[in-house]
Amino acid sequence: MNGTAKRKDLMVVNMGPHHPSMHGVLRLIVTLDGEDVIDCEPLLGYLHRGMEKIAENRTIIQYLPYVTRWDYLATMFTEAITVNGPEQLGNIQVPQRASYIRVIMLELSRIASHLLWLGPFMADIGAQTPFFYIFRERELIYDLFEAATGMRMMHNLFRIGGVAADLPYGWIDKCLDFCDYFLTGVVEYQKLITRNPIFLERVEGIGIVSGKEVINWGLSGPMLRASGIQWDLRKVENYECYGEFDWDVQWQKEGDSLARYLVRIGEMVESIKIIQQALEGIPGGPYENLEFRYFDREREPEWNDFEYRFISKKPSPTFELPKQELYVRVEAPKGELGIFLIGDQNVFPWRWKIRPPGFINLQILPQLVKRMKLADIMTILGSIDIIMGEVDR
Repeated sequence: MNGTAKRKDLMVVNMGPHHPSMHGVLRLIVTLDGEDVIDCEPLLGYLHRGMEKIAENRTIIQYLPYVTRWDYLATMFTEAITVNGPEQLGNIQVPQRASYIRVIMLELSRIASHLLWLGPFMADIGAQTPFFYIFRERELIYDLFEAATGMRMMHNLFRIGGVAADLPYGWIDKCLDFCDYFLTGVVEYQKLITRNPIFLERVEGIGIVSGKEVINWGLSGPMLRASGIQWDLRKVENYECYGEFDWDVQWQKEGDSLARYLVRIGEMVESIKIIQQALEGIPGGPYENLEFRYFDREREPEWNDFEYRFISKKPSPTFELPKQELYVRVEAPKGELGIFLIGDQNVFPWRWKIRPPGFINLQILPQLVKRMKLADIMTILGSIDIIMGEVDR
């Protein structure tokens, strides 16, 4: 041979679906040249449970316990979107007190979700201590949820026209105490993490997305706001009673993993501000609009019908969804959570299409990890914040 023949060997590696840093059952097929990532292909569907088809064969009340299994770390948001759609279709008014209770629960759920993003994200990049810290505060939030709803994770609190139960005696004081305590906890996180040189080395300049790219890819939530776009559906759509509170949209302009971390830390502080204002200004009155049960009811059943054969069983309140279509959305911790709903003069929805933020945000992962190091995959995937329950549905 006249010259040395040089052959480039590429290695194809499976990451997941059982890898602890995959945040669920995500599988990545990664093509490597040494430590450099040449290509990355995400494979989904390991947690698909047919949530949209189940919705089309249930009344809204029957379906409510299912929805907390989409994003099981931000369960209040899935419940909120499930009742908001029928409320808008049927033009059902929500009492002011119920709206305040919803906002308090939504923002507590946002903090719990961001906390359980922060701990594993830090563990992914080599810092174990915050992983244990975040569980202190998260357990306190779940204690509040348990006192108000009876369950820690799968709450089943929201109802069409309000909430299932009023806040128990003493709950508001306990929640105010938590808010004061949590603000000291956030300061502790920032001292421990934000200026840590090893942390900055791992996240600064990693996974940069420009403002134009996030819009073209349809990204939302902290992914969008970390790239300089000041867009938050709580300000844009003013759903529930967010317009009555004084708070700021958190955003950064760098678009890297550090910016996404800073946005989420800032959002937790803003959520505390919203909760404190809501607790101090919560009005009296009913917590559920009971009148909707008499609107758009099905025809009165005949004596020989199914309901009368089992008359001892109390049927859940149902009403027909009008023959309309509607897209409704809320600002979930991970981004824009939406539902496209078609009613057909029936108690079951004719079409129920979920727009999960994690699924849309995950699209950009192959582009972000190309030409990066293998260890940066964990940083970038962690900064996107996905939950496979809502990605696969």
